[in-house]
Amino acid sequence: MRREKAPDKFSQCRKCGARIIFVRMKSGKSMPVNPNFVNFRRDGGKDRIVLANGEVTSGTIVTDPGEAQGFGYVSHFATCEYAQTFRRK
Repeated sequence: MRREKAPDKFSQCRKCGARIIFVRMKSGKSMPVNPNFVNFRRDGGKDRIVLANGEVTSGTIVTDPGEAQGFGYVSHFATCEYAQTFRRK
């Protein structure tokens, strides 16, 4: 059985300079995410949450931990002002 490892090394975005961490996705690739956990509700909402095990789920980010059904990260591409420069043509 493979044990899931939480990300533990901080890095910095090459474009905006924000602090990020990388999560290993199920595909084997690494995705940059913002290091703050977000609580979310699994209701099929518009937000995409990256889980520590590399899965991506949809839901609604909530501020009240009592409403939360899980927690994860937000992709840095969703918040970086230079995200467009990372896209392949």
